[in-house]
Amino acid sequence: MSVLHDQAMSSVFQQVLRRLLEYLSRTQRAALQLLIHRLLVMSGEDSRIGELRILHSHGGGKDSSLALALLRAAQLSIAQRAPDTFRLRVVTSRHAGMTPAVMHNIHRSYSALFLYDDPRVELLVLDNHQLQPFEPLAAPCAEAQQWQRTDVLMTGHLTAGDSRAMFCNSCYLSRTRAVRRALALDGEVNLLADFDPLDERQRYLAWGRRLVGGRMGVLGRSLLDALEMVGDRYYRQLHGAEHAGPPLDLPIHVQTPECLSLQDLMEIPEQGQSRLLLEFLGFRYDDLSFGFSESDCANPLLMAHLRGLHSQHVQGRSYREGVEQYLQLATAMMQRKQMPAVLIEAVLATYEGDERLEQRRLAASQFAQSAYGLGEAQLVCLLFSPFTRRGAGLEHWLRQFHRGMLVAMPYMHRALQGSHAPEPVAQWLVKTSGLSMPHLKRLYAMGRAELNNSTALIARARDADPDRAFIRVCDPQTGIVRRERVRGR
Repeated sequence: MSVLHDQAMSSVFQQVLRRLLEYLSRTQRAALQLLIHRLLVMSGEDSRIGELRILHSHGGGKDSSLALALLRAAQLSIAQRAPDTFRLRVVTSRHAGMTPAVMHNIHRSYSALFLYDDPRVELLVLDNHQLQPFEPLAAPCAEAQQWQRTDVLMTGHLTAGDSRAMFCNSCYLSRTRAVRRALALDGEVNLLADFDPLDERQRYLAWGRRLVGGRMGVLGRSLLDALEMVGDRYYRQLHGAEHAGPPLDLPIHVQTPECLSLQDLMEIPEQGQSRLLLEFLGFRYDDLSFGFSESDCANPLLMAHLRGLHSQHVQGRSYREGVEQYLQLATAMMQRKQMPAVLIEAVLATYEGDERLEQRRLAASQFAQSAYGLGEAQLVCLLFSPFTRRGAGLEHWLRQFHRGMLVAMPYMHRALQGSHAPEPVAQWLVKTSGLSMPHLKRLYAMGRAELNNSTALIARARDADPDRAFIRVCDPQTGIVRRERVRGR
């Protein structure tokens, strides 16, 4: 019975490969042969290719989907010509900003490539800090959503609404954690697939090495180990030890595998050549993501929404002016990623006219509520950052939006200081901000992180003494990390 089953599965895999090859362009087929040759050389010989295990970090976007298809085609092609083929381990870091459309893209691509029933493939997902088998229909973990909601709010208050810090910091660190835990599983990973452009990869590595400083040399750990240590401290400084998620298990040490670069194999002169392969994978551009290729950061629609709210409520300009400012940045990014001009035009067209702008604003508000449980009032609150620096901006925020609560301001300070205050005042602060009192008290003792570069990562938020607080700010363009003092008042 086992022999018949193996024969049947072998026939199914051959059919999958045949269909997959039909959707590859001539350029992609040439890239596939180069990849196969590269893997055979790395394994040493055909008879040892079965000992090779490759880890692919799948963000659910276009680029990682194409990379996965290329790896799968190589895996099935080698299986037809060699006694065995390499193992493939795929890991996804799930976060609140990952829309259902992204999860559906991942599921459709796994189904099209017949990954679910192949024992040579492991499909994993990091959810609520835990690595587990990928389940396409599993609902998001409520505990993880609450934790990510708090992370967004805390980072938002500390940066006065810097959208990259709010949505991307945790995603980047979570991706590192997912990769590191996937490497620590049974079965040594030999190669880490990478489809990022070389310049982006070099800047990220330079950023990581400078960010961890001397920790690698002192502890003798890999870059991934050191970065997870930074992430662990980052979370604990934002949330406190009791709210930072499971502690980092320091004795666990994993070696960083060799990098398998796929970028040169994915450079296709005409982007239209990828269209058929994406259709085969069942890939659909997410209307909320501006068509950006990856989903490691949160929804660009929310970033545009925050720019609009900041322009309207903080700067006293119009909502449209802020959105258009973001659209200019987004357009430049889409062009750098060589997205089809027709797709860029379609994204921009959704904001044309007052009616469409209002529709996008409503869509952003609905997504903020469904993904993070945040209403517009809470988003506006963090843009003013009223609780940091011992409530230095509290009066200004109240005068702008809650004049009727000015009389209670002395009690708010008492509550935020941890002194006795009327319970209704504390309840009002929690409801209006979306944060618990322990987190509000934590913000009250912290200084605002004034970032000169909106893409910088706050690696250290605040020391216990509000007058001795520092943050580490990294410029991703140069990789230079500087230590800046943040005043408590």
